[in-house]
Amino acid sequence: MNITAQVVEIIAQQALLQPSDVKIDHTLDDLGIDSLGLVESIFAIEEAFDITVPFNANDPSGGDFDITTIGSIIKAVQTLVQDQT
Repeated sequence: MNITAQVVEIIAQQALLQPSDVKIDHTLDDLGIDSLGLVESIFAIEEAFDITVPFNANDPSGGDFDITTIGSIIKAVQTLVQDQT
């Protein structure tokens, strides 16, 4: 499974949606994911890709991990995975 599909699957699980219902331009708010769901998603992403996400739950908009849209989350994960190799 590629990174995009895997991130979409993780986000969809948190939102209790089918992956096909999650679009790249959606925000977490669009999908009904609250701050707890965001933190759980981050943990699931870290586990799935064996990465450490630079994320501050107290200031989600700060830091280097862009959570603006699903597409920006995917791009950030791709960068972190690339940086590991």
